[in-house]
Amino acid sequence: MAGKSRSGHRIEPSFAGDRDRDDDEVSIDADDRIGRGRSSRRDDDEPRRVKQSRGRSSGGRRKPPRRSGGGFFGFIRSLIYWCLVLSIWLGIGVAGLVFYYGSRMPSASTWEIPARPPNVKINALDGSTLANRGTTGGEAIALADMSPYIPQAIVAIEDRRFYSHFGVDPLGLARALVTNLLTGHTVQGGSTLTQQLAKNLFLSPDRTLERKVQEVLLALWLEHKYTKDEILSMYLNRVFFGANAFGVEAASQRYFGKSARDVNLGEAAMLAGLVKAPSRLSPNRDPAAAQARAQVVLQAMRDQGYITDADIKTAMSQPPTRAKSYWNGAQNYVADMVMDQLPGLIGGDIKEDLVVDTTVDTKLEAKAEEMLTDALDHDGKKVNASQASLVTVDGTGAIRALVGGKDYGESQFNRAVKAKRQPGSSFKPFVYAAALEMGLTPYSMRNDAPVKIGNWTPENDERKYMGPVTLAVALAHSINTVAAQLAMEVGPDNIIKLAHRVGIDSELQPNASIALGTSEVSLLELTSSYAAFMNGGYKATPHVITKVTTASGKVLYQANFADPPRVLSETVATNLDAMLAGVVTAGTGRAARIPGWQVAGKTGTSQSYRDAWFVGFTSNLTTGVWFGNDDGKSMKRVTGGFLPARTWSKFMTAASKGLTPTPIFGGGEIIDNGLPVAQDGSGQTLESIISNVLNGNSANNAQQQPETQVRTGTLPPPTPAEAKAQIQAQARAAAATDGQEPVDIPPSVPDDDSNNPYASQRGDMVPPMDVGEAPRAPPPRRHRTTLLDLIMGQ
Repeated sequence: MAGKSRSGHRIEPSFAGDRDRDDDEVSIDADDRIGRGRSSRRDDDEPRRVKQSRGRSSGGRRKPPRRSGGGFFGFIRSLIYWCLVLSIWLGIGVAGLVFYYGSRMPSASTWEIPARPPNVKINALDGSTLANRGTTGGEAIALADMSPYIPQAIVAIEDRRFYSHFGVDPLGLARALVTNLLTGHTVQGGSTLTQQLAKNLFLSPDRTLERKVQEVLLALWLEHKYTKDEILSMYLNRVFFGANAFGVEAASQRYFGKSARDVNLGEAAMLAGLVKAPSRLSPNRDPAAAQARAQVVLQAMRDQGYITDADIKTAMSQPPTRAKSYWNGAQNYVADMVMDQLPGLIGGDIKEDLVVDTTVDTKLEAKAEEMLTDALDHDGKKVNASQASLVTVDGTGAIRALVGGKDYGESQFNRAVKAKRQPGSSFKPFVYAAALEMGLTPYSMRNDAPVKIGNWTPENDERKYMGPVTLAVALAHSINTVAAQLAMEVGPDNIIKLAHRVGIDSELQPNASIALGTSEVSLLELTSSYAAFMNGGYKATPHVITKVTTASGKVLYQANFADPPRVLSETVATNLDAMLAGVVTAGTGRAARIPGWQVAGKTGTSQSYRDAWFVGFTSNLTTGVWFGNDDGKSMKRVTGGFLPARTWSKFMTAASKGLTPTPIFGGGEIIDNGLPVAQDGSGQTLESIISNVLNGNSANNAQQQPETQVRTGTLPPPTPAEAKAQIQAQARAAAATDGQEPVDIPPSVPDDDSNNPYASQRGDMVPPMDVGEAPRAPPPRRHRTTLLDLIMGQ
């Protein structure tokens, strides 16, 4: 049988060639291949198996063939292979990171562009930009409204493939990587404008992998949702340019003092250069570095075909205009004032871009700042005056100029609005106005002599006394004793009521010293109160904002001051204005004269020369000026008739340039109401006053008069000749102190001096008195049309 004939030994096949075979090896026959006789031949074949094993161990087995394709090309193939493998794994890793960090972000369906912080654009009277207020420092403007050089410069230097990439620029990233490796430090950035916008809108500036991944995702979203121009517009209106300026409009106003609509090629290149390093390349900090960077931007614009070599030459020949420092300029006091008032006018917080129209005249504002600066630079150190402020308003109370201090950059405290100071004698017009309302006239007489009111003894400057004087002369020479007597006659409460009625808002103390201005007020409220004297007796509410609108044109607030209440009668306003005109023509305010113009006003000096004031008006404007020190230190005998009056005159002369001189309200004429006064409460009888005059006890010997206690009494009438002689003597004495002849009230006063209490040597006409042999009717007087009458349609 076949099974029995098979050898019991297993025969291992050999794969060696014939030449490797041993002579003793036995070939495998057909029977062996099919497995027959396996068991019967096992023992016989055992030696052969051993023999084969020896042959293999001795090297008889054939080696496998060597693979082809080695050398350089093999290396390249291996490199490509492993790069592909690495790329796959890197892609998997990046995808994992993107998925991980993306999952930490809100859902894309909730993404939206955050609102730009609101800006308040504050315009002057002529529509020009006075200032911007807000986090950004400037309004947002459309791409089409900008100077075309601005977007071209930004794209050229920051992202030259902006209009071709999809939000991320692989080529730009690779270029930046190579450049940085070659130079050994960071020279270029790989972020696109879209990525920069995404970072500015949504992310923190932290340099982390998570922030970078999120930046890329947001950039892709922006590119999907918005057009290229919309993305560029958002970028230009939000990017930081230094100096607290966000957006091209804010930066253009900061550095060049003009709108981004008007910048030229060189200025646009400088703005674009700032984006790289806003602080280091600021033209205010390092003009040379800013200019060098601008040249790099110009070259980039030329390389990309935006401009030509001729354009570069033109740009280099026109150096950028340089605006003065943003934190300087008196207009910033006005801007701060606007921001303080704005929430109350619009009924809440500012939530969107607003445009505020104001009453400020930029020319007057600049002139006011110049005058105060010149005065302090010229005389400040000599007289120990370090600060000053100025306010000017028209007859409605509209603020035309306001300067709150010497230098806004050094101190933002608004001394014209927020500082409360003792006005000194500049408060006396309220006392005299209250006296006129009670029936006294400018011709009413009081005795300038030492007087005691309770435990208080008011004294004149240098303790000199003039004796019997009219109220007109007493106000012109700022006589303290007469003002104190009037305060007690009228009553402090009535003076306070009148002051509040015409415009004083500060709390006033109801005491006798109120006549000398011991209660503190601000320059703005004092000046606007004088405007009620100037306009003929109407309330002049101080205001600086005329209209507030949104960026879309919706009106949120509209001022209306066309119908002010009357706070003084026409007669009182006319007589008070005539008396205040006498302060300038023959009294303490002579330094405030303006050639050709009729001027009225009042000086004021507080105790120990801490504050010096002059507040006055022409027919057009009312202006107040203050000099002093923030720490309350005394100046070197600076009175209201010196530095403030002189500065007032210079400013008002400039403000009146080109205008036709017109008289003040009432023309400086005095109206006599013709009512005899039986009791005027002067404190002594008129008989004793006349006796003093007849006995020679006038201005030369008034200091020898005894103290007068304030009390009421019956007043016999003086003779007309005596009253006239007394007024003429006072007018001559006033003129003598000035070293020149008496100055008459300006042009509108008629040749007949019957209504001029300061007249001297003008014939034999006797001025009307509040007492006399027979009251005389006032001369006919034509009503003069005022600005307020025109506004009210009268």
